[in-house]
Amino acid sequence: MKNLWIRLMIVALGCSLTVPAQDWTQWRGASRDGTVKGFTAPAMWPKAIRKVWQTQVGIGHATPLAVGEKIYVWARQGEDEVLQCLELATGKELWRVADKGVAYTPHEAAAGHGKGPKATPVYHQGRIYTLGISGILAARDAANGKLVWRKDFAGKYPKTSPLFGTASSPVIEKNLLIAAVGGHDKGALIAFDAATGAEKWVYDQDGPAYASPVVVTLAGVRQVVTFTQKELVSVDAANGKLLWKRPAKSQYDENSVTVLPYKDMLIVGHEENIVAALRVVKQGASYTTETVWQTTEHQFYLSSPVVNGNRLFGFSAKRKGQLISLDADTGKTLWAAEGRQGENAALLNAGNTLFALNNDAQLFVLNPAADKFAPLIEYTVAESPTWAHPVIVGKWLFVKDENTLTAWKFEPRNGCC
Repeated sequence: MKNLWIRLMIVALGCSLTVPAQDWTQWRGASRDGTVKGFTAPAMWPKAIRKVWQTQVGIGHATPLAVGEKIYVWARQGEDEVLQCLELATGKELWRVADKGVAYTPHEAAAGHGKGPKATPVYHQGRIYTLGISGILAARDAANGKLVWRKDFAGKYPKTSPLFGTASSPVIEKNLLIAAVGGHDKGALIAFDAATGAEKWVYDQDGPAYASPVVVTLAGVRQVVTFTQKELVSVDAANGKLLWKRPAKSQYDENSVTVLPYKDMLIVGHEENIVAALRVVKQGASYTTETVWQTTEHQFYLSSPVVNGNRLFGFSAKRKGQLISLDADTGKTLWAAEGRQGENAALLNAGNTLFALNNDAQLFVLNPAADKFAPLIEYTVAESPTWAHPVIVGKWLFVKDENTLTAWKFEPRNGCC
């Protein structure tokens, strides 16, 4: 009886340690770093995964959100920016609301990406917060899409979006919604009361970039870290006061890579062929940063990296696009693919599995412990470009391509292997 009791306790403990699938509530997932929780890889990867449903949702690169049994999609249909709520299991539309007649003319260098929104919404306490490609910020009720508050910055800044359209995804910190607004050369990082839209603090020393802010505690202070047009900055999350900054001016002002917190460091990459790890240091009453390591072998241009254990995985713009792995503590290159893998890749860290979706709709499934680029399997998951970040929740994979959203399951197609 005693042995049976011990075995039952072990089983119960094992069950309690199972990590449940986590809602995808914002840019790069719940923890904002590309981490997927609750994913269990199949015993054998099927040759083809099962397409469950597909539906037209409109153009744009914003990541869908998966919350409970619902999917929220932010895209452009005609001249309207549209927020849709779909049933997760079937793709059935539950409700649809539109910000009508949103005028936007893309820069000629970004015309191929269309006029759809690029910034990913954020879900918080029953509300969806969206930031459109022209810089319109809004809060809506997640139950029905009803507008709660809306901000248009046309009267506040000369331009309401950067050169290639608003792409920085808002973030929630406690009861604040923090967003980069305004346009080229003149804008701000602003914290709004999430419930009312009232401004709580403003940091307005530069124009916005395309990277998204992260909130992290380093050197004993809660801080918002993000690239602006010309700098890497950190402000106090409570009041917006500048804590530290570093120059990050590049030829085309294309700071697009979201900062990745790792241990007591920040891993950064930008247009000028630099990938580095920084440590925030307090000096008396002020803060500064020191470089822990830096490499010019690789360039994180559009794609934000992920970390698995002490391994950093990213997509370098060099060699016409190559997936790479670095030692996150030293910056040493562990492996690099041969190249010619596309213009961009979105990476997901799912524990014992690493996913990389390039803009040509190729999904690479990798073993993060491997000592070389050797995909376990590859899947084609769309028929048009895939610039939006994919979402994995449990066994579900959601892929937004140019115009459609497709729900896949990591199961054999039609019962076949």
